[in-house]
Amino acid sequence: MAVQHLAAALTRRTFLSRSTTGMGAAALASVLGPQCALAETSGAAGAAPGSPASLGVVNPLHFAPKAKRVIFLYMAGGPSHLETLDYKPALAKMHGQPMPESYTKGQPIAQLQGQKLTCFAPQHEFKQFGNSGQSICNLFPNIGTIADDICVINSMKTEQINHDPAHTFMNTGTSISGRPAMGSWLLYGLGSECDNLPGFVVLTSEGRFGQAQPIAARQWHSGFLPSRFQGVEFRGKGDAVHYVSNPGGVTRDQQQDIVQAINSLNRMEDRLVDDPEIATRIAQYEMAFKMQTSVPGLMDVSDEPQNVLDLYGTKGGDGTFAANCLLARRLAERGVRFIQLYHRDWDFHGSIKSHIAGVAKEVDQASAALIKDLKQRDMLKDTLVVWGGEFGRTPMAQGNGRDHHIKGFSLWMAGGGIKPGIRYGATDELGYNAVENIFHVHDFHATMLYLLGIDHKKLTYRFQGRDFRLTDVAGEVVHKILA
Repeated sequence: MAVQHLAAALTRRTFLSRSTTGMGAAALASVLGPQCALAETSGAAGAAPGSPASLGVVNPLHFAPKAKRVIFLYMAGGPSHLETLDYKPALAKMHGQPMPESYTKGQPIAQLQGQKLTCFAPQHEFKQFGNSGQSICNLFPNIGTIADDICVINSMKTEQINHDPAHTFMNTGTSISGRPAMGSWLLYGLGSECDNLPGFVVLTSEGRFGQAQPIAARQWHSGFLPSRFQGVEFRGKGDAVHYVSNPGGVTRDQQQDIVQAINSLNRMEDRLVDDPEIATRIAQYEMAFKMQTSVPGLMDVSDEPQNVLDLYGTKGGDGTFAANCLLARRLAERGVRFIQLYHRDWDFHGSIKSHIAGVAKEVDQASAALIKDLKQRDMLKDTLVVWGGEFGRTPMAQGNGRDHHIKGFSLWMAGGGIKPGIRYGATDELGYNAVENIFHVHDFHATMLYLLGIDHKKLTYRFQGRDFRLTDVAGEVVHKILA
């Protein structure tokens, strides 16, 4: 079959069709310039930093960048803004009273739809932290110590009220599954800064207090972008990647011979069929081989001083959120472009008072430690750190918990060009609607891209006859939160 395939490729008719196509493509490339070639090779795994293959399609950048990379501390399950970052004394006064119908009439509600709606007071006290006087729940004293480094957004708004589509909307800018994740868009636009690790890495941890949210791999998929741009999930304990170690009796030189032989065959096939996914396969084999050396070094935290381990509250390698935060810093040092940490412990339909106290202990110290660690290494200035989830929780009671809420919730951002020690936006006095400086998910994506030097309206990919972008047809850069 291979001989017949080769013979068919060398017939006069095939030669003429292929050569005219090739000459036409060359002529088109000479008109359009090198940018099109970059679109095919940008972010290729295994490319040396600064080489054409490592550059993204946005070259040069649209704006002077403030950030080089993003670390998203993703609190999966919907952290309650009313017990974290948005204190509502008026809601406390109305505890147990009927929720005013003027707030909820005609509004989408998840599991409380059609039920009696009762005001539910904030379950923990807040206090002011730092010189900026940021109001933060007292369950998060460590995050309180970085109050002057963070920007608290209290006017977030999203469009999907159930977990899976809400995760999809936060990650891809749409509730339609199959679109590229924001990390994939970044890698496509900016390319990779490292040649021995993926440019987009995902870590997950599971807590002990809330309902653990299932997180599907499509949340970090590349969608219709070439598959080399999709995120790679690392495991926080044991082998970070399956089969990263050679089997017994196989040396590194033998493994390299296998990779080279496979890639030689792939290149032969690529010359015949010209399929971009073959180039991805070649690059991924090369990346996998390099990761056999780089990943064990990444996971081995024995070179970390004890004071750093104490700062995070971990010995490393145990799969906890704290250990993953330390790995996030190590990944950032190695040039990984987008690092996303999912902590699956925030779905509190009941027992919110005790459960949120538990999850706060799981994430508070390490979240603050990451900011402090980056800052002391002079990396915070060009690393954008985001802390938040897919939506918030209702001001109304669901037993002794809270339901899903999309009309107003909170997150915080730090570093990478974000103005520190400020609070932006507000919800109404009961914490139901975002009413001041509304910060939609599309605005978040637009602002993130801007900080990385990208005009969100110009980062597009043509698919099935339409130009797609992360922000779809919406999104505005929020300049008021920028330093």
